[in-house]
Order: sequence, then C-alpha cells, then structure tokens
Amino acid sequence: MKTKHLLLLLIFACLAFPAHLFSQDLVFGFTNPAFGGNPYNYQWMLASAQAQDTYKAPTESTTQASYTKSPLKDFEESLNRQILSQLSRKLIETQFGESQLTAGTYIIGNYQIEVSDQDGGLNIVISDTGTGDQTTVFIPFF
Repeated sequence: MKTKHLLLLLIFACLAFPAHLFSQDLVFGFTNPAFGGNPYNYQWMLASAQAQDTYKAPTESTTQASYTKSPLKDFEESLNRQILSQLSRKLIETQFGESQLTAGTYIIGNYQIEVSDQDGGLNIVISDTGTGDQTTVFIPFF
C-alpha cells in the first residue's frame, strides 16, 4: 500500500511541476547547397554521387560505328520497316474487317510470308531469307 501511495505521489509531482520537463523545437534544414543548405556540404555530396556513378562514357570506336552506316543500307532498312508496317495493317484490316486474307506464300523483298488457315484462326509465318530469322503470328477468328 505504501508503494502505491509513493507511485501516486511521484506521478502527481511530475504533473504538478512541468517546469522540470524540457523540450526543444525541431528545425529542418536542407543538406543540399542547391536548395539553401550549407555550402560546405557540396564536396561531400559530389564525392558521394561520383562514387555511386556506374555509367561509363562510350569510347570513340563505339561512337564511330554508329556513323559508318551507308545511306543505301538505311534506305533498305527503312523500306523493310514500311513493308512490314503495311503488311501488319493489311492483316488487321482483312482479319477484322469485311474481306478475307487468302492463304498462300508471298515474297516481298527479303521476306517470305506464308499465310495458312488453322483451326480457330489464321497462322502467319514471316521469314527473313537474308538472315534466316523467323516469326510466327497467330490471329484467332472472332
């Protein structure tokens, strides 16, 4: 019972005399000097950023390789992209539009396109005769 009274007296003393309790204001300050922080932090922040940097600048040989393409090669690649774009647009129009795409084999430039009907859809195999790459597209009937 005595400890209970002592505990109550201690709690009352803490509540009755708050002058013995001290606190301090929280103050926010920027660290980065670009936002108004201490300018002495600049060197430390720069060294920390450089230590984390994993980007390697391209060497001269890699930058020269991108400029050695001939205009004729660029034209051929552009033409191939346009042909494939037109083909994909035509496939979508015919598959989901009114007309039907006829089965068969088509050769356009370096590409051989085989169109065949299968159960539930249309199977299209696009082969690049120059590199041997092959892509298969299956478009289901709706």
